[in-house]
Amino acid sequence: MSRKSKIEPAEKVKIIERVLADEISATEAARLIGVDRSSIRDWRNLYLSDGPSALMVQSNNKTYSKELKLQAIQEYLDGKSSQRDIVKKYHLRSSSQLRNWIKVYTTHGEIKSRTSGGGSYMRKARSTTPEERLAIVHDCLANDKNYGAMALKYQCSYQQVRNWVKRYEEMGSAGLEDRRGHRVGTMPSRTPEEEMRDRIAELERRNRDLQMENDLLKKVRELEMKDRYL
Repeated sequence: MSRKSKIEPAEKVKIIERVLADEISATEAARLIGVDRSSIRDWRNLYLSDGPSALMVQSNNKTYSKELKLQAIQEYLDGKSSQRDIVKKYHLRSSSQLRNWIKVYTTHGEIKSRTSGGGSYMRKARSTTPEERLAIVHDCLANDKNYGAMALKYQCSYQQVRNWVKRYEEMGSAGLEDRRGHRVGTMPSRTPEEEMRDRIAELERRNRDLQMENDLLKKVRELEMKDRYL
């Protein structure tokens, strides 16, 4: 059956009550109304936690605080609960809502309360010095790589902290240098991969220089030939 664009609240209640009465399975219910099985599971959890009225409220009418979002996200990232358990515990609309918060948080470091669904916005990655990055990495390693806690503590993004730790483990303190704006090959290589990249870049520069010299010589010869016939 093709997916419906919108399921009426009353239809949600009716189908979930049939599932709870063991008249049909969650898979059969999903097929009957054209939704994913995960939607049936989310609706069932809402019904069990808040009753049928929970399915009668439009999702965009409910808001969640920043503190609740962060608590739910951290609980999942720390491996304390499954997505299903967190959705049920915090009375969220669906697992996809939680996944959206997690994606926003792990990419940019913070979410703020607006609306219930995707209405979250993120802190931009902030500028830091190599010394700051090193201090943050040491603190993160001393705290079992708790990227989320470090992002909140130092007011930077989750992804920044994760990348700094990864580069530090691969290259040491040199991996925390900010090389943006520097031409490839103009700074010491930190890894075999960078060394190979720098060698290739140097060969390419030499080839360009040789090409420019050849073009110049060719132009000079052309001018000399013209002079002979003047």
